[in-house]
Amino acid sequence: MAKKEITTLPGKTDPLDEDSYISRREAMDVLAAGGLAAMLSSPLLSGLAKAAMPDDGVVRIGYLPITDATALLVAHGMGYFEDEGLKAERPTLIRGWSPLIEGFAAQKFNLVHFLKPIPVWMRYNNNFPVKIMAWAHTNGSGLVVGKHTGVTDFSQLGGKQIAVPYWYSMHNIVLQIALRSAGIKPVIKPQSAALAPDEANLQVMPPPDMPPALAAKKIDAYIVAEPFNAMGELKAGAKMLRFTGDIWKNHPCCVICMHEGDTVEKKEWTQKVINAVVRAQIYASQNKKEVARLMSRDGEKYLPMPAQVVERAMTFYDEKDYADPHAIKHAEWGNGRIDFQPWPYPSATRLIVNAMNETVVGGDTTFLKSLDPEFAVKDLVNYDYVRAALETYPDWKNDPSVNPSDPFNREEVVMV
Repeated sequence: MAKKEITTLPGKTDPLDEDSYISRREAMDVLAAGGLAAMLSSPLLSGLAKAAMPDDGVVRIGYLPITDATALLVAHGMGYFEDEGLKAERPTLIRGWSPLIEGFAAQKFNLVHFLKPIPVWMRYNNNFPVKIMAWAHTNGSGLVVGKHTGVTDFSQLGGKQIAVPYWYSMHNIVLQIALRSAGIKPVIKPQSAALAPDEANLQVMPPPDMPPALAAKKIDAYIVAEPFNAMGELKAGAKMLRFTGDIWKNHPCCVICMHEGDTVEKKEWTQKVINAVVRAQIYASQNKKEVARLMSRDGEKYLPMPAQVVERAMTFYDEKDYADPHAIKHAEWGNGRIDFQPWPYPSATRLIVNAMNETVVGGDTTFLKSLDPEFAVKDLVNYDYVRAALETYPDWKNDPSVNPSDPFNREEVVMV
């Protein structure tokens, strides 16, 4: 598949310098107008040279400051890449999905986590050779509402302003499944536009901006990865309306992605990278409190939040603590607030591709109409490296999101 070039603005030299990218407002306008395709092909980014990544075998990680990045951060922090004989730079924190995509496409990173619908869009709408190599985690997100709203049920979200982290996200998919089931129509309108009583208005907002926007009543709710829900609860008066993993049982959210060329040309290197990632997920599954501190600003400072917030985001999940609103309705599922297992179940990819056809987003989704879910299941994901790693480290089966009697297969369960 041909690569598209992602480049910096005129006069800028470092594509990872925050000032080198188009502004966040410009990015959001571009995304609202045409989604990821517009970002990748926008005139704002045209006519500029691509930054090349040296082919020196060094693991270069890009990540957002969310618990979705846990496997990558733990693999680095615990020295698992070094155990595999690899050199790994300290992971680079990026503040939004658009610049992370740009950095990956510019080959500044060879290992990233993406919201799972993002590589679907990149590969099949933009012809960009990205491969899903493993899941980064399961569950790990929620929808919180402002205390000013009094909302206790999805049916009460009519007329409300809701922020999502990206149009092409599991958050947007799960949110819209829940809204439709409650008789609420997801729409994308200017925030000043009048809403019908049965319409909920969606907007893209970077995760770090969500808690302060909620506290200032600029939005009424947001759905996002942790630890920004926990941050909202502790710092912005947010109430957890529902955990996403309590709607779609053990759903994927972020996935581990690599350049397809690396997986073909550097097979031994790729296997070692995935071995380290799998080992990190097993450790994270078994040591959530310790991992929370390691990642926090009280530990290795991968995340800018204190250990108290990150620990809540990874461990605070009890039905009695979330009875008002009733944020956990399926306690019998045995989920954690976030869980970790790497196997990319084909059944979930199939569901995602089908659900994307029903999800309201900014931009043209014509490419989805001709995308065969069965083709995507086989083409989008590389199963070989992760399966080999899972056979080397069989303790992954002990995660509560895995059925040890049939660990490589499952049926998807969605219950609002």
